[in-house]
Amino acid sequence: VSLRRGLGPAVRWADERSGSGFVGPRDGEAWHARLKEELTALIKYVQINKDQDNDWFQVECNKTGTRWNGRCWFFHEQVRYEFELAFEIPATYPTAAPELRLPELDGMTAKMYRGGKICQDIHFQPLWSKNTPGFGVAHALALGLGPWLAAEVPDLVGRGMLTRLAK
Repeated sequence: VSLRRGLGPAVRWADERSGSGFVGPRDGEAWHARLKEELTALIKYVQINKDQDNDWFQVECNKTGTRWNGRCWFFHEQVRYEFELAFEIPATYPTAAPELRLPELDGMTAKMYRGGKICQDIHFQPLWSKNTPGFGVAHALALGLGPWLAAEVPDLVGRGMLTRLAK
């Protein structure tokens, strides 16, 4: 099941739901409606992962849906590596994707910016731009954070940088 098809209408924020489709945190009631759809899509994505025994993150947001915190984990060579996850919804959302942060990994890899923000420039940002406003938080996690963890965690483990984060 593809992510887009699996999450169904909850992630297709097109013109029929929000007028222009480009609804962000500055848009009052329209943002609350979009946030409800974002949460619905995220719950569906988590359910798909749990059904496939592929649960790999937990997140929650503040009341306004602008600050998100949680944990994500990755298994490598039968060891679980767990990280703090945080991000904010930018004021220009959905034009701009959320900048996902893993503060515990700050400075450990070249594919990261100050403050633990993961690099999404080359692979994820063009995909996000092409699919705006249809992409949301679930897509940022599935298509931004997931592949980043799959590429970077094995490298960090191989260099001996994650021994204190192993569970």
